[in-house]
Amino acid sequence: MFGKSENQKTQSQMSQQNVIAAHTKFKGEIDTDTHFRIDGTFEGDLKTTGKVVVGRTGEILGSLTAEYADFEGSFSGTLNVTGVLTLKSTAKIEGEVTVENLIVESGAMLNAQCKMGKQVKLLKSDTAEETTIKSAGQTA
Repeated sequence: MFGKSENQKTQSQMSQQNVIAAHTKFKGEIDTDTHFRIDGTFEGDLKTTGKVVVGRTGEILGSLTAEYADFEGSFSGTLNVTGVLTLKSTAKIEGEVTVENLIVESGAMLNAQCKMGKQVKLLKSDTAEETTIKSAGQTA
């Protein structure tokens, strides 16, 4: 009765932002529903249903799963973005990238194995084997 509705809680959580400031190093695993900004160094696994912004001094070593990501800094590892990945002119990306949409500014460095397009994962009930279907209807 006096509590916030589920929709209000979600909007409140998404308006919040976590920050790893410049000159800060963090190692570990983060699983969050809020946005994230990294201007320092993050080493580990980061999962969010929100947006990740990596500033010029920011660096991620490990894995990142997010709905949206904007990079001015560097990344090395496994990157999964279900929405739009934007690489600014100072971005440096290495590793494996799976993304639905990609925007790359002139000067950005992308040295990665890249898979693009809508990725849908299905689990077969009999064998629990994963199958990936691309938006063109091809099975990979």
